[in-house]
Amino acid sequence: MDDLKTRLVARALEEGFSKARVTTPDAIPQAAERLEAFVDAGMHGQMGWMEERRNWRGNPAALWPEARSVVMLAEAYTPDYDPLDLLARRDRGVISAYAQGKDYHDLVKKRLKRVGRWLLDQVEGEEIKVFVDTAPVMEKPLGQAAGLGWQGKHTNLLARDLGSWFFLGAIFTTVELPPDTPEISHCGSCTACLDICPTDAFPAPYQLDARRCISYLTIEHKGQIAPELRTKLGNRIYGCDDCLAACPWNKFAAEARELRYHGGVGAPPLAELAALDDMAFRARFAGSPIKRIGRDRFLRNVLYAIGNSGDPTLRDAARPHQNDPDPVVAEAAAWALMRLA
Repeated sequence: MDDLKTRLVARALEEGFSKARVTTPDAIPQAAERLEAFVDAGMHGQMGWMEERRNWRGNPAALWPEARSVVMLAEAYTPDYDPLDLLARRDRGVISAYAQGKDYHDLVKKRLKRVGRWLLDQVEGEEIKVFVDTAPVMEKPLGQAAGLGWQGKHTNLLARDLGSWFFLGAIFTTVELPPDTPEISHCGSCTACLDICPTDAFPAPYQLDARRCISYLTIEHKGQIAPELRTKLGNRIYGCDDCLAACPWNKFAAEARELRYHGGVGAPPLAELAALDDMAFRARFAGSPIKRIGRDRFLRNVLYAIGNSGDPTLRDAARPHQNDPDPVVAEAAAWALMRLA
């Protein structure tokens, strides 16, 4: 099994993953308690799926009792620019680095399946299940248990040899592989990720209140965003990279090997985005994770960014949306015009 694991890791790297490590389904007993406290405090916001499937999420062994090993894999998408530089371009919409190219769900899942099929070819009568962010699997605690990296004070996974710009995938298998040593935190006294957060979304180190997180607000949150928070969005219209970009460990960030994660949507002019109707929105963001939030929620974010721009020439872009059929969009347009008056 040691030899099989060595060859499995080598195969994962050949397929394009940056790192692969192994743990067991019962390796994160503390995760259930932390998840329970997070949900009970309401910090998950509107993400009801966290509460509905918390039993599976907090206990990977319950998700698939036959599984004996979990192969955790990291795939780098490290941006080829500094996301913080875009925040000064107030007439442009800032889109998170992970969403610049093709949807990672599709790309990572295909790679996981190829690695999984290779594993099944080496053994008889075994099974696998692959997961990429859409199943009740706590990838970050499992990633730390497998030794991929550790959950930093911003709660994201980071590693000394990868930085923090990477996606996670998991292969659950009935094959019993030797587990790796869990990683420990190497954050030390650094608080760069906490200090840079525009909305103070971290009540304490290693804790996140999603209700104040810009990534949550611009992607998961439906309806109006509280005025005291929307002013802090700046020109961020899909996600936020501030806490990742501030991490000093990114000086060791692994280079992205998948070119389709780069060279995508860029930082488009807000006026251009405000002119998109539903059909144009779907066409522009086909194959992108941005498409899943829909035109109305995306336009809401664009209008908030216009209101925060301080650029009176953008009033013409916001004005037509005062009568939008979606009341949230209409309110966002009125708010933007009030801010630019």
